[in-house]
Amino acid sequence: MPQENLLAEVKDHVGVLTFNRPEKGNSLTPEMLIRVHTTLEEWAKGSDVRCVLFTGGQGKSFCSGYDISAIPTSVSKEEESLLKENNPVELAFRTIKNFPYPTLAAWNGYCFGAALNLSACCDMRVSVDDTKFGMPPAKLGVVYHAEGLQQFVEALGMSVTRELFMTAATYTALEAKEMGVVSRLYPREIFHGEVAKLAQSIAGNAPIALKNNKAVLNMLAGGVVLTSEEKALAEQLQAEGFASEDLKEGQAAFLEKRKPVFKGR
Repeated sequence: MPQENLLAEVKDHVGVLTFNRPEKGNSLTPEMLIRVHTTLEEWAKGSDVRCVLFTGGQGKSFCSGYDISAIPTSVSKEEESLLKENNPVELAFRTIKNFPYPTLAAWNGYCFGAALNLSACCDMRVSVDDTKFGMPPAKLGVVYHAEGLQQFVEALGMSVTRELFMTAATYTALEAKEMGVVSRLYPREIFHGEVAKLAQSIAGNAPIALKNNKAVLNMLAGGVVLTSEEKALAEQLQAEGFASEDLKEGQAAFLEKRKPVFKGR
């Protein structure tokens, strides 16, 4: 029987989504992202799930990001259309951000790349105190999509977003707390119990208050809106990145575990 890469369960009004690819660092696949979307869409139809918890299970990786082998190295017309409309990454993250009840990303371990974007779309982020996180697109030659950058700015602020994307550095959990990326740190031995208590305490609040407060907060957070001209330019810049030699070099260096040699073309 094939392994389920995304586990979903509901208990005491908490919907738990667990990334379950430990052999791949829980990296995200298009299928996992589509299932995140469809599961949340189903849960959103009712009021039984009043808090959604994202976790990477019992291992030491929350999620290592998007499966690097799935990143296209050139943009076909079809891929270009997906980038403009609903590719799995954007679709899933938009659904997380717009889920009517609170969402919580609980880092049981490493959190990199797309996993950090997913976390930024959640209402709250907490972490085990011995892990690391980062946003490596600049090291891979990737120009990040505008909607994703906007999600970071809304969640973390412009200054922190600029640092994450411009340094492409790896940070500690303590730095995550100091930067405001996560709100709480827990020792590993009590992490899962504390996270469960936090999720249950959120879900135990008045459903209408949870739902309506989040709706208004989302309205207030939507202050940065690109014009149609700016959006078109952002898409052009992203396409330029996908077509670059630097992207191919960044991928090759990652897979070969060496420092990339970028040439700016």
